[in-house]
Amino acid sequence: MQGIIFFRTGQLGEIVRFYTEILGMSIWLEQEDCAILQYGNMLIGFCQRETTDTQGMITLVYENSQEVDNVYEELDALEKTHPEENKKYRIYQFFSSDPDGRALEFQAFLHPVKPLQFQ
Repeated sequence: MQGIIFFRTGQLGEIVRFYTEILGMSIWLEQEDCAILQYGNMLIGFCQRETTDTQGMITLVYENSQEVDNVYEELDALEKTHPEENKKYRIYQFFSSDPDGRALEFQAFLHPVKPLQFQ
């Protein structure tokens, strides 16, 4: 099973620009008032609406802590927390937000995890 998580936004063009140009996602599908973006195995849809969804958090997972540090350095214009180890969850992470104010987490697991499979 695959899936897409959708969010409402009041600024579709700016959100698509942020996720593609700043975070490196690609456009998987464009529709009249929605764009579905892809990053690895993640699909996120944004649709132009009167109201904006900002609950929840979008977490981008990287292979290791060095990749998280690299992304942290690349996002120098964004307000963000410093990368640090979260011992409880055994992850390395930092936080920021997108132009809508939606929470973003950038993380790497510090322990082995099962690879994702699609059926």
